[in-house]
Amino acid sequence: MRIGGLQKTSVIDFPGKVSCVVFFCGCNFRCPYCHNPDLIQPSGEPLMSVDGFLEFLAARKGFLDGVVITGGEPCINTDIADFCRTLKEEGFAVKLDTNGSKPEVLRALIREELVDYVAMDVKTDPARYAELTRSAVAPDTIIDSVQTLKNAGIDYEFRTTCAPPFVDSDAMVRIMNLIAGAPLYVLQQYRPERRVLDQVFFDDYPALTREELDIFRTMAAEKVGECIIR
Repeated sequence: MRIGGLQKTSVIDFPGKVSCVVFFCGCNFRCPYCHNPDLIQPSGEPLMSVDGFLEFLAARKGFLDGVVITGGEPCINTDIADFCRTLKEEGFAVKLDTNGSKPEVLRALIREELVDYVAMDVKTDPARYAELTRSAVAPDTIIDSVQTLKNAGIDYEFRTTCAPPFVDSDAMVRIMNLIAGAPLYVLQQYRPERRVLDQVFFDDYPALTREELDIFRTMAAEKVGECIIR
């Protein structure tokens, strides 16, 4: 596992907990709106070693409640379970951010009680994933991960970055039907002024307005426990 970033303290990324956020390098998607493009195919030295990160955590015991594992896509790492196990053994709660492309890994982490909270990105209608994420992921893979979380018995949320053409009315209806019954759905506003993987991709797609996001939130409120705009 290659660490590409570390936010030492956060009070918003892990609901109800003071956490740190560790960013792992590598991703199997190439979403053009990715705000962490340097993590996708990293070059140079990692920010720190895993052992170095664990030393950081040891010094923060008693202050940090949990660790948020994000990326990139953490679940492409073959040693993700060992890493989570170490965190749990050290007394930290674990939140995982994932794109849902590895449902078998997600199931194993849940089964072994190695994660306490999962946030899964639902990027668009699953039928459009291969096209828009520039990957070989099959629609059933994303649906599998959604159903896995809904049946997991742990805390979780779904979230969608509202960037056209990933998101339109048809895509949102499909997403909302898929995640119906979830306790929390987060709509994240795409910000074209920020550095992204492929800015040119969005030249023909203006960002959604707050009014348009409010319409989506109203639509989602009928399907999920709570829908917020972040």
